[in-house]
Amino acid sequence: EIQVSGEEIPLLDGSALCWVEAIAEAGLLPASTSRPKLLELRQPIICQRGESIITASPASEFCVVGVIDFPYGAIGQQMIAISLTPEKFVKEIAPARTFGFLDQVEKLRSDGLIKGASLDNALVCNGDQWLNPPLRFSDEPVRHKLLDLIGDLSLVGFPKAQVLVYRGSHGLHTDLAKLLSSLSTEIS
Repeated sequence: EIQVSGEEIPLLDGSALCWVEAIAEAGLLPASTSRPKLLELRQPIICQRGESIITASPASEFCVVGVIDFPYGAIGQQMIAISLTPEKFVKEIAPARTFGFLDQVEKLRSDGLIKGASLDNALVCNGDQWLNPPLRFSDEPVRHKLLDLIGDLSLVGFPKAQVLVYRGSHGLHTDLAKLLSSLSTEIS
């Protein structure tokens, strides 16, 4: 259980690494409730929003595949696949920072968004270059997209599935989470 006061979780450096380190420092205690059984899919499921798509196919373990495709030369097309373990999450996913695009900053701010964003907590892409390099990974944007996916699915539990997402978003991830949640209710 983590208690937070305020309207939103602090962005810190834009990654999950500071949270991982703080939780490790505080320590973990066993939960008073049992861990839910992993949902085993009987058949593939799919969700789509426009050109974005996410699938979950039966597998022996939870693994994720992320694919992004941006019209900015600094990012372009990137892909990563990972069989998720706590160690791999800490080393390969948690350090990946959020990112945004210089040509969208004014619009987002005028819409009341990205209030706490800065060059200290978000990578900013300006077409063919980053305003605040270096990147922690050459494919840091796709790793951060998987961080988002893992965080969104953690709210309902990870299925025994290979989850493949192309052009993911929180909305698309939560569509899948809702569907997985409804399937686990049907199985119970």
